[in-house]
Amino acid sequence: MRIILASPEAKVWSERKHIPLGLGYLAAVLREGGHECMIYDAAIEDVGVDYYLDRAAEAGQPFHLIGITATTPLMPEAWEMAQMGKARGLTTVLGGPHLTIMPLESVQPPHSDYVDYVFKGEAEYSFLELVNALEAGKEPGIIPGIHFRRGDEIVASPESPMIPDLDALPFPAHDLFKIERYTNLQPLTDGLDRHARSFTILTSRGCPYKCTFCSKPVTGDTWRARSVESVVQEWKWLVKGLGATEIGVTDDIWNLKLPRAKELCRRLVEEGLNTVPWTTVHGMKVNHTDLELFQLMKAAGCKRVGFGVENGDEQMLRNVIRKGQTLDQVREAFKNAKAAGLQTMGFFIFGMPGDNEETMEKTIQLALELDPKLANFMLAAPFPGTVMYDQILEGGQVFADNWGDFAIHEQKTRFVMNENYDADMVVHKWREAYRRFYLYRPERVLEKMMMKDLWLDLPRTMNNAMRFFVGAKDQNGSTKKNDQAKVLA
Repeated sequence: MRIILASPEAKVWSERKHIPLGLGYLAAVLREGGHECMIYDAAIEDVGVDYYLDRAAEAGQPFHLIGITATTPLMPEAWEMAQMGKARGLTTVLGGPHLTIMPLESVQPPHSDYVDYVFKGEAEYSFLELVNALEAGKEPGIIPGIHFRRGDEIVASPESPMIPDLDALPFPAHDLFKIERYTNLQPLTDGLDRHARSFTILTSRGCPYKCTFCSKPVTGDTWRARSVESVVQEWKWLVKGLGATEIGVTDDIWNLKLPRAKELCRRLVEEGLNTVPWTTVHGMKVNHTDLELFQLMKAAGCKRVGFGVENGDEQMLRNVIRKGQTLDQVREAFKNAKAAGLQTMGFFIFGMPGDNEETMEKTIQLALELDPKLANFMLAAPFPGTVMYDQILEGGQVFADNWGDFAIHEQKTRFVMNENYDADMVVHKWREAYRRFYLYRPERVLEKMMMKDLWLDLPRTMNNAMRFFVGAKDQNGSTKKNDQAKVLA
């Protein structure tokens, strides 16, 4: 069967330029099963997916099925893409984080008119089972994770699969990506090199921590690690086989087991793979680090480490975010990483339930104290499936025009809690954080002015400056200014 696997474009920001690795895994399993695959990533394409569908049909080699992955903010685009595929006679399959949380939404009207199947959980083997059944002309049964309509009945699998042995999976189909078009491993900050051949690698899945803003819908709470040998062999293929000049580790928490993380670094050195710089794209947990780890990472070629700091108030960290770390552990991790000669990056969240002007000021002060090379300040978004979402529904109101409003870098808040929660203040302090960290310190301004990319891509620079430092009239988000917004529950 000829299959096109697609990722819609994030229209909220245009900075994501690293490969959608989940589609790479799906393609690898499907190819291993004898099927022909193409990966379409709207983020790096200058034509729509319809272009490839139509060209294939004209050449007498039409695609038979389109599989679409989507996070919550991308659901409008995912449904639009499914409509396009269905209009051309393709079987349509949706999967990804949002579909794992709300699988029934897309198999009910009006979406059931153009969505044939939905998968929740890790769907590599389940998807292959569906494709094999369709190719054989069989009616699919209760495949793990599947949801679909059969007449007026909804067939829903009770399972949300998690693959226990990650070494059994083939390496992602890295060769199917148009790698020369991927320019930035860290879309919310600065990339290491905007002109690198940037590949990503996943060394583990899942995370046992239960931060209230995070749902981990696909990979779950159970941490499963690939063997060090498997990771090294894929790393070797990326560097020596595909010419990678930059690698991003995209695990939720690759360093959960400190001895394993250190052994991986030692093996990269032994194999001579430490000549290609790499970074931790999604950050690391500060309480699973020590100075030796950072020294080994540096020796293994790591250039930059990121940390999920989130908040500068100890009570917010412990009782609201439930991060499972302390501010002292945060400070220790930054100190050790810098001592090892690594660039540091901090992720901070503004506007969690319970956040107020005082706690957000503490967050800004902590960012200034830690002084990472890069600081990324995000506005809290209550994604469905999170504890945060449920808390807000109990004590306030989530508002949005559609799922697209849940993008973490849209400059507006998305909920109200009570009379003590000032949504406009949240946006004000969030923007103030960017100004105080990047604009109000002469050394930071000079550092930015010396960066060549700032001048080579001046329109992008000016656009980001307006977004983060100034804003627009519609970038405040209280319901007082959004009375017509729909409540998504």
